[in-house]
Amino acid sequence: MVSSSVLGFPRIGGNREVKKAVEAYWAGKLSAEQLLEATAEVRKVSWKDLKERGVDYIPSGEFSLYDHVLDHATAFNVIPSRYLGQDLSPLDIYFAMGRGRQADGVDVPASEMKKWFDSNYHFVVPEFSESTDFKLNLNRALISYKEAKAAGYVTRPVVLGPLTFLLLGKAGKDAKPGFEPISLLPKLLPIYTQLLSELKAEGVEWVQIDEPVLVLDSAEKYAAEFTSAYNELVKNSPKILLTTYFGRLDSNLKFVSKLPVAGLHIDLDREPGQLDAVLAAIKDTPIVLSLGLVSGRNIWKTDFQAAIRLAQKAQDTLGPDRIIIATSSSLLHTPVSLASEKKLPAETKDWFSFALEKAREVAVIAAALSGSQDLRISSALEENRESIAKRRQFESTSDDQVRKRVAAITPDQLQRKSPFSVRRKAQQDHLKLPKFPTTTIGSFPQTKEIRAARAKFTKGEITAEEYEGFLKKEIEEVVRFQEKVGLDLLVHGEPERNDMVQYFGEQLQGFVFTQNGWVQSYGSRYVRPPIIVSDVSRAAPMTVKWSSYAQSVSSKPMKGMLTGPVTILNWSFPRVDVSREIQSKQLALALRDEVIDLESAGIQAIQVDEPAIREGLPLRRVDWDNYLTWAVDSFRLSTAGVKDTTQTHSHFCYSDFDDIFPSIQRLDADVISIEASKSDMKLLSTFKAFGYSNEIGPGVYDIHSPRVPGEQEIKDRVAAMLAHLSEDLLFINPDCGLKTRGWKETEASLKNLVAAARWARENYP
Repeated sequence: MVSSSVLGFPRIGGNREVKKAVEAYWAGKLSAEQLLEATAEVRKVSWKDLKERGVDYIPSGEFSLYDHVLDHATAFNVIPSRYLGQDLSPLDIYFAMGRGRQADGVDVPASEMKKWFDSNYHFVVPEFSESTDFKLNLNRALISYKEAKAAGYVTRPVVLGPLTFLLLGKAGKDAKPGFEPISLLPKLLPIYTQLLSELKAEGVEWVQIDEPVLVLDSAEKYAAEFTSAYNELVKNSPKILLTTYFGRLDSNLKFVSKLPVAGLHIDLDREPGQLDAVLAAIKDTPIVLSLGLVSGRNIWKTDFQAAIRLAQKAQDTLGPDRIIIATSSSLLHTPVSLASEKKLPAETKDWFSFALEKAREVAVIAAALSGSQDLRISSALEENRESIAKRRQFESTSDDQVRKRVAAITPDQLQRKSPFSVRRKAQQDHLKLPKFPTTTIGSFPQTKEIRAARAKFTKGEITAEEYEGFLKKEIEEVVRFQEKVGLDLLVHGEPERNDMVQYFGEQLQGFVFTQNGWVQSYGSRYVRPPIIVSDVSRAAPMTVKWSSYAQSVSSKPMKGMLTGPVTILNWSFPRVDVSREIQSKQLALALRDEVIDLESAGIQAIQVDEPAIREGLPLRRVDWDNYLTWAVDSFRLSTAGVKDTTQTHSHFCYSDFDDIFPSIQRLDADVISIEASKSDMKLLSTFKAFGYSNEIGPGVYDIHSPRVPGEQEIKDRVAAMLAHLSEDLLFINPDCGLKTRGWKETEASLKNLVAAARWARENYP
């Protein structure tokens, strides 16, 4: 009989209970015990909901208060020494690693964050060295399994795999030169053995071990380590389901298929073409195959007919008892439930499937493959067929003008009028910025007052005129603040914006929005990704009004703020019926119009942010060139229509640029800003090695933490930057936007930033 499974579930709660509880704990309004009680209830509800939807293998142990990789690190005692000896509880050490801490005499920065493969989820990077002392501080998988069992649910514990854990980590500051975390595998395996043996002793039948690095090219060179590790782990373990997702195994299948695991999960939503090779490799083994047919990354309803055809091929080869129908990955990347969406039109709502609906989908597909005669299953199959047919009919209609405009794009539209050296001189004469110019990335604190006013306007409790007056007041106050602090290139602060992608999607044709479609980005930071349902175009200017107003109240140059086409695409739920390239270029044309309108309105610098351009890079190198070509072309299409005197900016977050540096250079932005403070400035050596020639602003402090950096700390960072970068090209700015920060810490941090810039002008004349 075919089984069903979910690899992981959103840990935010149906009404964002976890966010509220965690932030209340940080604010001192909730005790640790109350926090744990509130989150235990969320887990219990999730297990209940999955069971009621017919899922056979329900996950446990994947819940997190902040980040599952951070959970794993603290459980395995991978805690940098800077967080120890501070008289902090284990829970407060955990949160200090995630977000830093500056209170009660403790002043420690947050650990580095990176994107979880090609998703918009951020994980906290583990730090290793020769002195790392692995031990099992607590067996989270066992604790969660027992908790679920006590509540009446038999679950399948989820554990991050040992090789993924090490390979996603980095060498700590105390590591010797040349140290590689993978060298610690022999020291780490006994701790995994302890964890797994404790699960087995408790009666756990299956354990899910996630090894997503197996979809990367780099995993192939660790074939021997994978083999030795799993030969060791299976000796005293429950049956292991080795889990891969987000990509294809490719050449790694050669050694994966020989590992002594009981089951293998593959992502057939992202990579359906790998099924034949996997079937051929494991058909003569006892390995159970978990088929990731229901998307864990997008919100479109699964086409049951297409999924069943693919699954039937696997069943014909392996038999029903060796098949599990599953989500392609954890459902962490999708909203919890469609049930709370009250404003979506019925026709549109019928296209979508969120986490709980996807749980039902895997159960229905498994039942259909098992030959179920249940009328509820046959009814679900028929309803799905009709729904998919209606969606396909809708997709067949398009905005012909948008399609024609994309088809008519010419190479000239991707080129600025003059090379950077010419533009730079024109911009220096026009903008008259000082050496080491200071600026911010765009947003300023979104206060309770701003959120309350937006909510009142949305509900119709205040008029458009009243709301506009409120926003103008906020903008002027932000402008005056920047002038007072001494920043050089100003921004309007974005009080009118809810989210850097949602705000634009709401003003573009082709998007729809949810009320409660929240997805975790990092920690307690959740976003509501827009959904692209049809061809995209701009109906009217989107930002010109507010940037123009900000410029009207200051004599200093104002920077217009836009989110770039690739980032809007990557941080939305995209269509699946047309290519991402087409969707990106449609967005680029809409933004091109906005950029030109901003310039015409007197805005002298325009920032088109692309923090997701590296994130969207395919996981396999063979697929890079095509993506990088259309992604960079999309950015250039957005920005290349302006005069030489207009300074174009772009911003990037948490990116490894070493292997795509030529593409970063090809963007041809006049100024780029990058996250640098949490990564110990390691990106700067890349820019020096490749000879980056345009202006650049590496972030001098981490805005994801409430911690205020000292003036000397920022001076030290600036000095470190100048060891790698030309002093004539350096901008000084924070790591990212200030939306999530409070005003007190923002003012203190920016004053220190400006003081450091003043120091740099005096010492590097």
